[in-house]
Amino acid sequence: MLIAQEQTTIGKMPDMDIRLLDGKKTTMYKLLDSGPILIDFWATWCKPCKQVMVHLNRFHSKYKDTGLRVLMINQDTPRSLGKVKSYINSKEYQFLVCIDPNQQIAKKLNGQIMPNLLLVDQDRSIKWRHQGYMAGEEREIEKQIKILLAAQ
Repeated sequence: MLIAQEQTTIGKMPDMDIRLLDGKKTTMYKLLDSGPILIDFWATWCKPCKQVMVHLNRFHSKYKDTGLRVLMINQDTPRSLGKVKSYINSKEYQFLVCIDPNQQIAKKLNGQIMPNLLLVDQDRSIKWRHQGYMAGEEREIEKQIKILLAAQ
């Protein structure tokens, strides 16, 4: 059951070059071509980031048929990128992972506080933002996903 509620636009997503963990390069706009994106800024040393990732991976799998994808933007330093790959592989996460070692994307999107979630509609409108994570907040995240998808 989808919730009939509207979200307001809180900004527009700029186009940016994205380097995925697997080495492939793309842009934010190319990722948005196939549907909305839930973005989360995270780091391997961030405990709340790791807690919310379990739920974000579930949402990525649950809503992928609607076009929604989860993009995790990693903020670790270039030295610790090996930790990023091994952590993601050990958990068998299916969402997209981008690396942002110089925090260029984080600075453009004000994502320095982690975890930091942005829900971006396919028309590049940022519809929702949430900083931090405490157990139980995954319900609000999913509610916001459902509101966005109902408006599609």
